[in-house]
Amino acid sequence: MSNVSSKALSSFKYVYLIVFFALLSGFFYPLTTGIGFNDVIIGVIVLFVGLMGGILLYKATTSETKREIFFASGFSLIGISVYFIFQLTGRV
Repeated sequence: MSNVSSKALSSFKYVYLIVFFALLSGFFYPLTTGIGFNDVIIGVIVLFVGLMGGILLYKATTSETKREIFFASGFSLIGISVYFIFQLTGRV
């Protein structure tokens, strides 16, 4: 596989994730109700923070040298994501 097609495939993968999280966080809700997109953007950011935490936890299981750092930072990011979710729903 050439270097150009590898980079194109990698960038497509990230665009796919962004679109998936935008749809998951309710992209169509502001379109049907007529309110702003601020909550959608914040929702996408919160989901990405949680995703990064999950990726770091996965790296903790596969890494031999920096396992503790990946483990602590992964759970921290997931905790921050959960806090943001509770803050957005008004439970904090």
